[in-house]
Amino acid sequence: MAEVAKYLWERGWAEKNAGNISINITGLVNEKSLGLFNDSTYTLLQIPYYNLKGNTFILTGTGTRMRDLARRPEENICFIRISETGIGYQQYCNSPAKPGLRPTSEIPTHLAVQDMFAEKNRDSKVLLHTHATELIALTQIPLFKSKEAINSILWGMHPENILFVPEGVGFLPFTIPGTEKIAQATMKEFERYQAVIWEKHGVLSTGTNIIEAFDTIDLLVKSAQTWFCCRNAGYEPEGMTAIQIEEIRKKQSL
Repeated sequence: MAEVAKYLWERGWAEKNAGNISINITGLVNEKSLGLFNDSTYTLLQIPYYNLKGNTFILTGTGTRMRDLARRPEENICFIRISETGIGYQQYCNSPAKPGLRPTSEIPTHLAVQDMFAEKNRDSKVLLHTHATELIALTQIPLFKSKEAINSILWGMHPENILFVPEGVGFLPFTIPGTEKIAQATMKEFERYQAVIWEKHGVLSTGTNIIEAFDTIDLLVKSAQTWFCCRNAGYEPEGMTAIQIEEIRKKQSL
């Protein structure tokens, strides 16, 4: 988490307290170990998550900065353990520097998506959210405010995205963050995609580990950067043709 937090800050994708991370660490930390923390609070969930019963997560704390997480991870994270009924969670924090620290305000989205992963027996363990500048900028252009248009750009600018993000990205029209509405809509998009772009806000990605989740966003941003680079030079980006994209897909399937 600290390594990726450093990458996010260095790339300018984590201004102030932007971005959040959750990782399912069930089986790596037991309840006895969590009992050693001196700050433990029980919170009822607005929506029960029965598929997460007894699961344990590590999350970034609300209001924390990625640059601080990179330097002092133990002061900027929380653990939570979902109750055996799935209707609430016990929170464990141990940051004397930040008393009263709570999990990220985007916890509804993290739990909704993680619950879907558990229900469908997906091997995804991580949900990473960051404010990737170039992807946000694309969604500020009316032409690209649709799933079809934005995937056309992301595939067309770089063949690696066809290979490693073959299904494309999900896209969510602007929705107020930190709400159950955006949580449920994002969860639906992740049923099909490994990355989801929030219009005018940022991007989320998943993976079996946090480096894999970061790599997906890194690839998507490369395409967006390439598009803007061509436009800034005064040229309309050509992009790969539909035939070229299909040839790459066929090669991948061999």
